[in-house]
Amino acid sequence: MNKIVPIILAGGAGTRLWPLSRKSYPKQFARLTGPESLFQQALRRVRTSAFCAPIVLTANQYRFIVSEQLSEIDTEAGTIIIEPEVKNTAPAILAAALHVQLQSPDAKLLVMPSDHNILEPHLFRAAVQAGLPAVDAGQLVTFGAYPKTPETGFGYLELSAPPGFEPSPLEGYIEKPDSDLARTMLKSGRFLWNMGIFMFTASDIISAYEDYCPSLCSNVSAALEYAKPDLDFIRLAAEPWSELEAISVDYAVMEKANNLAVVPYTGHWSDLGTWATVNDESKIEAGQALSEGETLALGCEDVLLRSETAGQVIVGVGLRNIVAVAMSDAVLIADLNSAQSVRDAVEQLVARGTHQAEEFPRSHRPWGWFESLAKGDRFQVKRIVVHPGEALSLQSHVHRAEHWIVVQGTAKVTVNENVQLISENQSVYIPLGAKHRLENPGPVPMILIEVQTGSYFGEDDIVRYEDRYARN
Repeated sequence: MNKIVPIILAGGAGTRLWPLSRKSYPKQFARLTGPESLFQQALRRVRTSAFCAPIVLTANQYRFIVSEQLSEIDTEAGTIIIEPEVKNTAPAILAAALHVQLQSPDAKLLVMPSDHNILEPHLFRAAVQAGLPAVDAGQLVTFGAYPKTPETGFGYLELSAPPGFEPSPLEGYIEKPDSDLARTMLKSGRFLWNMGIFMFTASDIISAYEDYCPSLCSNVSAALEYAKPDLDFIRLAAEPWSELEAISVDYAVMEKANNLAVVPYTGHWSDLGTWATVNDESKIEAGQALSEGETLALGCEDVLLRSETAGQVIVGVGLRNIVAVAMSDAVLIADLNSAQSVRDAVEQLVARGTHQAEEFPRSHRPWGWFESLAKGDRFQVKRIVVHPGEALSLQSHVHRAEHWIVVQGTAKVTVNENVQLISENQSVYIPLGAKHRLENPGPVPMILIEVQTGSYFGEDDIVRYEDRYARN
């Protein structure tokens, strides 16, 4: 295998970009910097003849988001591996390496987070090519970005001399320095921001795990050995995976290895860690307000306004250094200098049991997605979107009846023994307890408005009889 195998890590969940990024829909899947998500941008960076189809590692709750976003950009994954629970990067990377080793021990792996902003993909690919000789020599390669500011929120890679274009030996890691040390390192020219991107052969990184973190090897191997196929995914076995230590690959392997090489990336890079960073990345002129969606800014300076819901307008008047993000179920207003504290706010919301802290208003399913539009004691209104050719399970409800009104496309509706096609502006009633199924037989997304009436509307009030996605 001469091509490079991209390993895309898409299982993490952050809170600092709340409410757009939440536990159920983290920032890698959000459209923060353009019409495509960060995950989709990562996929495009390695969609050339030099790379194989990517291996994606993700969590169970994101598997259908991954599939949908792959489809949106006409990209197929070589494999989508589902981690039973989040255990940081070291176990995930080892699982991918062992999976590849079964077919090609000498395959070159490029490990990439899926939530970074890299503006010049051609420069990134040039850096990858520059690192290949070091990989061929048996080294573990890591990539670093030239620091622009004395950033205290990033880790740094220390070199013995200012980097050139060729791989350089790594002298050491510096974890999130204070401001004085960060300024000293920036002035020296010998330090790069740690991008968290790596390249090595499958056999070399597995050998490194065996040398420096052998405790992970047996359980990760068992999780892969007893993995089960599920539709287009591979589910790692939960029991051996649950016993793993949650640890990053830096701590587990990289900081202990003596065969590391650093390749500098000369383009722009950011991890988009806070709303202040998102604001900086927007490349706006000083004193100008940045607007996304339906917004109006009057007399504002250094302001980020984002309206994430159609028909919802944000108006800012005389604001300074403010971020305001409005969604259908939550609004954030913060000073940009306090952007790091958004995480603390989310933790308090979680402690109070506020569902908006972790749950995204749009819920993704293998057949499409739905979102709640209105809710009362005895009713709930949802918008449901079903992808072409997809179908919900044959199911019934104990506590609610439903009315379906098709507003786009055509629905194939089963109610007990009756099967009919429902077109736009037509509706159908689903009595409480009736076995029913909703399908989209057409070539375009089918959209309907669902009005639920009854005493309980939870997703656990579903009795499934048949399901093409093998859900319980």
